[in-house]
Amino acid sequence: MPNDLTSVIAASARWLLAAYPAPAGALSQALAEAQARQAATLAAVLRYPTDLDVQLLHLLAPSGSHRLDWLTGYDPHPEDTAWRTWVDETVVSWAACLLADPALATHAHRALRTIEHHAAGSVQRLTDPGDLDTEAAALLRHPDLLEGIAGLHRPQLMELLTIDSADLP
Repeated sequence: MPNDLTSVIAASARWLLAAYPAPAGALSQALAEAQARQAATLAAVLRYPTDLDVQLLHLLAPSGSHRLDWLTGYDPHPEDTAWRTWVDETVVSWAACLLADPALATHAHRALRTIEHHAAGSVQRLTDPGDLDTEAAALLRHPDLLEGIAGLHRPQLMELLTIDSADLP
């Protein structure tokens, strides 16, 4: 049985990029993709912290993108649905929280020390975005645009990280 989060991370990042696209240009798209992947990776590792959690995910399957598509008003093309079954609503919501708030992303990355998986890798573009990163992901990091998705599961993320919004700088 698979014990990695690659499919969920890839599908969740892809959904974020489809819902909040980068400006035209290869560099902008690559930078936005890097940020979406870092956010989805960190969110997935927090959501599925043990090998058993990952195995259960693969056994039961993630939630899919139906509710997220409905909330954002996106109507996917019928041929563009296979990967959407691997989108995890909670991972996308948590990734949106992390994209909208670099301080929260930093706090979440520090929380990985207590988790069995430590494979989140570098999250520098997520926690300390440069000017090019910010421009490339203007929609993807805009707190007001992300709120409808981020607010879905923010309380669970804050509880997991045992922080209150007042604790963030």
